Amino acid sequence: MRQFGLIGNPVAHSLSPEYFSRRWENEGIQDCDYRLFPLQSLRELPELLRTNPELRGLNVTSPFKEEVLAFADRTTEAAARIGGANVLVIRNRRITIACNTDHLGFDQMLVMLPELPASALVCGTGAAARAVRFSLERHKIRTTLLSRRKGENRICYGEADETLISQHTLIVNATPLGMGSHIGECPPLPYQALTPNHIMADLNYLPAETLFLQKGKEMGCRCLNGLDMLHGQADAAWEIWEKATESFDIHI
Repeated sequence: MRQFGLIGNPVAHSLSPEYFSRRWENEGIQDCDYRLFPLQSLRELPELLRTNPELRGLNVTSPFKEEVLAFADRTTEAAARIGGANVLVIRNRRITIACNTDHLGFDQMLVMLPELPASALVCGTGAAARAVRFSLERHKIRTTLLSRRKGENRICYGEADETLISQHTLIVNATPLGMGSHIGECPPLPYQALTPNHIMADLNYLPAETLFLQKGKEMGCRCLNGLDMLHGQADAAWEIWEKATESFDIHI
């Protein structure tokens, strides 16, 4: 039995097991299983690999996407540029390749739009936010990152005034705010400045309508949750796992 799974903290909310199980059933694949592996620390990862010799691949979620790169024999160009991995290829209890398919998942959110915006605000500066920026920049969409602290190539939430909101018609929540233990929270933005011309995209998908999206809906915005991104990155992950061998050259 080929084993796959998800590592992170927390992972109980994930829909990945259901998604992969349904896909495998529809395709008549009977030799695969998907499990959740909650880890307190990546120090537990070597033991996980040792005690699960059938593991062929892992998805990675917060807070380990950046730190996990150090455990891989090789990192794809996209994962290196983003600075984080959400897909691992495993052979003989070793992580042979660290990949990133989050940017491909976000592409699936962009195709839902009737036309691409000229500029976007991205809330967050972690690996998920950088994957979103990677996707946006490939589509030639100007991107501004928002963070709790000002830094290189990013501004702090306190600087997000009505003028900034008016200049960016796509606003993306790439933080955990709104999901899990953060339900009922949202990035601190001047939501009253939103208009029906704005698009609100939340990478979170449980609940289906986060507070971030509720506030956008109240202002007449088009709202997208992260379910399409989940499916898009999962499909790309499965393509990697199906084809990956020690000599397979992965560019994702």
